[in-house]
Order: sequence, then C-alpha cells, then structure tokens
Amino acid sequence: MEFFKKKKHRENIVLRLINRETFGCQRAGTQIHRQFYQNVFPNFTVINVEKPPCFIRKFTPDGKHAIAFSSDQSSLEVYTYQGPAAVADLLQKVGNLENLDKKVQEDIKRNIFGRFFKLKHFINITATEHLNRECSLFVDEGRYAIIGSACFIPEEIRPHFYEIYTNNEAITPTARTPLEEYTLHLVDIHLGKLCDTRHFKVDKIFLSHNQGLYLYKDTLAVLSVQHQVIHIFQIIDGMFVDVKQIGRFCYEDDLYLYNLVYPSERAFKDVCINSLKHRLLTFLYKRAAAISARSGNPTELRKFYHYFDNFKSLKMWKMQLLDENHILIKYASEDVVTLRQADANISEPQFFAVYNIMESRVLAVYENSSSELLSLYEDFGDHFRNACLHRPIQFTCSPSNNLYARLHHFRYKHTITFAKFGGQVEAVKRILAHLPISAQSYTVSPYLDYSLFSYDDKWISVIERPKQFGEHPIRFNARQSGYLKFRLYVDNQRHLPSSARRLVAFTFHPTDPFAVSVQRTNNAEYIVNFHVRYDNQNPDYNSYDANQYNCM
Repeated sequence: MEFFKKKKHRENIVLRLINRETFGCQRAGTQIHRQFYQNVFPNFTVINVEKPPCFIRKFTPDGKHAIAFSSDQSSLEVYTYQGPAAVADLLQKVGNLENLDKKVQEDIKRNIFGRFFKLKHFINITATEHLNRECSLFVDEGRYAIIGSACFIPEEIRPHFYEIYTNNEAITPTARTPLEEYTLHLVDIHLGKLCDTRHFKVDKIFLSHNQGLYLYKDTLAVLSVQHQVIHIFQIIDGMFVDVKQIGRFCYEDDLYLYNLVYPSERAFKDVCINSLKHRLLTFLYKRAAAISARSGNPTELRKFYHYFDNFKSLKMWKMQLLDENHILIKYASEDVVTLRQADANISEPQFFAVYNIMESRVLAVYENSSSELLSLYEDFGDHFRNACLHRPIQFTCSPSNNLYARLHHFRYKHTITFAKFGGQVEAVKRILAHLPISAQSYTVSPYLDYSLFSYDDKWISVIERPKQFGEHPIRFNARQSGYLKFRLYVDNQRHLPSSARRLVAFTFHPTDPFAVSVQRTNNAEYIVNFHVRYDNQNPDYNSYDANQYNCM
C-alpha cells in the first residue's frame, strides 16, 4: 500500500509574490491576499513600555488613529498611528538579544510609544462624571467616536419617587445596580472637538463593553434598564437626532393620544400593560393558540395561561440591532436583570424577541434553550457580530464563514454536551448566553484568523475581552504547514500570588503587524506591552527558533 506525502505549500514570500504575479488568484476567495500575513507578523515584544498617563482603548476602523482615556477619566486623547515601521531604526540597536545592553533597552522602552503614536488632540469631555474606559463606538469609519460617562447619585440627594419609577415597568434599584447619571458624548476625532451630548438622569445603563448601547451604521440604540425603554437615535452630521423611544409606547403619537384620554394620569400608576410588553404577550398568545388549533390539543394555550404572570414580569436585560429596522431583545426576570442572582444564564429561563421598529411588531420569540435560534446563530453569525459594517467584505472569523472556527465551535458544544451535569440543552443555553453580542466587540485582525494561524483561544480570541495568561508565550502556527510563525509575550509577573487573577487585554491593529497588550498588576497598576514587526539582521538570530526569546 502506497502512502502519498502531503504536499507542503510554499510559504516563502518571494515565491508567493512571483506566483501571484504570474498566475493571479487561481481560486476564488478573499483569503488569497491575506495569506501574505503569514510572512509579515508581529514577531517581537517590548515589555513594559513607558507611556503617558493614559489608558489606551483601541484603534479606529481605518487604523489611522488610536484613542485613549486620560488617567483622571475626564478627557479623550486622540493619537495618530505612525505605521508598523516607526521604530525600525530603534530596534536596529538590539542586535544579539543575549548580550543586549540595559541602556539600549531603557532607551527603546522610553521612546517607543512616542514613535508609534503622536498626540493629535486632547479633548476635555466632562468635569463632573467619569468616562467609562470600556465604552467606545466608532461612527463613519472612525470619523466620530461615541463614549459614555457616569457618576453615582449621592445619598443625600435622593431622586424623587417619580424620577425613579417613570412607568409601571420600572425596576427597583439594588445595591448591585445603583442608580447613576449617564451621558453619551459624540466626538469628532478628525477635528478634535465635542459635537453633541445626550443625558440620561436617574437611570441604569450598562456601559461596560458597550452592553447597553448598540450602533449599526448611523443608528444608535440605548437600553435604559431602569426605565425599560430603548432610545433610538440617528447620527447625522455630528449630532444625535432623536428618532423614537420604545417601551411604554411604540409609536411617536401614542403619548399624545394617551394624554387626550388620561391627561393627568401618572405613568407609574398605569393599570394597562405597556406597548412593547403587550406586543410580546400578544405574539406568545397567538402562537400558542395557533399550535393548539393546528394540533387540536389545548395544552399550549393552557401553558400560556399558566405562565402568564411569569411572561408579564419579564424585563429587558440586553439588546442589539440586527439592522436599522430590527432589534434582538433579551428578556429575563427582575432578579436576573438587577444582578441579584448569580449564574442566571443557566438556571433561569430567558427569552429572545425579534422586534420590528417600523411596523412595531414582534416577529419571533425564542427561549434560551431553542435549537432553532442556535442554528441561526451558527449559520448566520456575521449578522449578529456586525464586526466591520463599513467594509464591503467582512474579514471576520466566525463559525458561519470559517471552517476551522466552526470546528472549534462544535468541539466546544460537544465538550459541554458530554460533560458531567451537561447535556444538549445545557450546551444550547451556554452558547446562546453570548447573545445579544455587544457592538464592535470583535477584532478583524488577520492574525486571529483561524484559516491563517492556529493558536490556543484559551489565552487570546477574536473577541476583545481581558483573558487570563499563562507562564508561556502564546504561539501562532501557520495553518497549512503547522510551522511556528511568531509568539506573543507578556510579563509573567512571577511575584504575584497564585490566587491573583492574571488578566491581559490585547488590542490588534486592523491591518498592520502591531498589537498592544495591557496587564493589570497586583497593586492596580498597568503594564503595557508592544508587539511589533522586527527584522533582526544578526546572523545568529532565528525568530522561528522555539528556544529563542523574541522579547525584551
């Protein structure tokens, strides 16, 4: 029996350029051009660089600028990105890493930030509130940025009762969800000025990781958890334009018609069900009635009546825009929404509703154990992520467009299904717990593309969230050949106790071989590392050597 050797693809950049020039793209697909990232990658790490007193947030979608928050969280700093070769002359001093002079190291760490980033604008945003470092959205391919700020309401200045309970769906504040004052700011990054603001008084909006607000092109949705209202804005020429509020009423003239009948009635004392909740209950009733009529069995309708009070008590927890006209809303009990109950994604029943804004109609309702919704999420994941709407082609790595990402997804589902206390329903609940997905939370960097590189997503992934790091660098291997391409190093912090959580957040440039990682130390300080492209001319240097340390 004869075994054929697997043909190894040529990964030499010169041969790839010759083949592209000679033959062009031999097969359809956008991944052909991205394969050159397997030859140009961030293969060198500078640990603990010196930086100004600021918190680096992320790059704009076009990659030309980076934004950061000032150390007092009152101002926004806009930096111009100088390109991946900005420190080429500095790194030429490195030479042999084993005999590297400490003065050279200090000089590089002191000057590398200023080489990569030039301060363009310092914009004063607020003096009374604190900017949320994990809240930022880019509009119009990075022309504008939406950032949020908040401040606690002092106990001696307690809001009026009817400011807290503005309607009969308002929730009761708890110690875990205290009321705050919120402000959304629209900043022009190119001109360096604050264009517009929107204030939300006596409210609860989850700003961290953009959970409470979602941007789809120029349509912004903001979920007020306290008042159970979704605010819809449109961003036009650097201004927030009020479109509508969805909650107590769904149409613009509903309040006017209501006041004609009940001119002096307090909204909190409404005995009727609010408009959005009424549409949800109507859909559930019609679906139960249709199933009962079709099967000739009234069981479904009886279930609806039996659980009617549970459906009525549901509260909006999270939401996202699927497009300009459809919202995916996640409902849960008030104990879950107010964070009274831990691990609520698994133990408590939750529902997902698809709402049409223009028609003011609920189109579908799914439970958090729905296999139908899971299939939609697996097959059309890009429509939930909306990673790069400003581009005609979305270079995202998701189970719906990437074979290796899909394989990893099914392995994860298989692990939960056959784990102790697991099962099919448990796997569906854990996967659907990721919905709704926060806006602009996925990176489009080619170095996290599963079709180009293989890496351990336990330490790093396409979603921009802090992850735990281990004692060894993160290895990136070429997908086709399996060869080691580069490694990402972080400060191991061996002096930390074993019980301390070691977290690191990676921020990749959208296109260039450059990344920034931020680590939080035990004394609440931050270590910033730069992962750069470095062509070492030392003949003894081999970046592919697994025993060679590519960091300083």
